[in-house]
Amino acid sequence: MSETIKLDQFLKYQCVAQTGGEAKMMIWDEEVLVNDEIETRRGRKLVNGDRVTVFGETYVVDLTEK
Repeated sequence: MSETIKLDQFLKYQCVAQTGGEAKMMIWDEEVLVNDEIETRRGRKLVNGDRVTVFGETYVVDLTEK
């Protein structure tokens, strides 16, 4: 797997958003925090250890191969 993943792709990967459009709207509506700060860039590149919080649920980015 890559060393980074885009925020919108991560939301789909975690099944927080069903589509890219849904992910985009969550991000644009300022419902997504990255490392405790509002993130409005859907192309924001996430790396291992980044924390993404949506609707009170936090997901930790883990891009290691399993």
